[in-house]
Amino acid sequence: MKRRPDDPDKPRRSAYDKALGLLARREHSRRELELKLRHGGYDAEEAGAAVERLGEQRYQDDDRFAEVLVRSRASQGYGPQRIRAELKSHGVPDGRIRELLDAAGVDWEASAADQLRRRYGARSSREPAERARRAQFLLRRGFAAATVRRVTHAEVDDAADGID
Repeated sequence: MKRRPDDPDKPRRSAYDKALGLLARREHSRRELELKLRHGGYDAEEAGAAVERLGEQRYQDDDRFAEVLVRSRASQGYGPQRIRAELKSHGVPDGRIRELLDAAGVDWEASAADQLRRRYGARSSREPAERARRAQFLLRRGFAAATVRRVTHAEVDDAADGID
């Protein structure tokens, strides 16, 4: 008979073991790990101590997490604004975000054009409404207004860049 995870007879894993299991699947930020542990019923002190220990052992590293996230999201076709917002949500400082995006070496214009081709095919549109639709698609994916204008030839408001 298989035990359910909430079985009261089953000994509870330590916060350290739970966090290590999460890190075995993928990289996590310190903030994300602590939040997951807290939602899993561990108190703040135990969760903090576990994450601190994992950091000392280099199992958890916010810099490595951020580098992996930038590479992953850029390869998925997301733009720098979207990646920046996600990194900020994980507590990565603005200066470090700029360094990571610069070091990524992504040609954002080529990436935006590739996303358009994948979504709408190789043909361009002369219709203003269709160009606006394509521009909105790229803006939602996190590309800068100037990049979107160059790729779609649509009228795009620079206020879209202020979204973080």
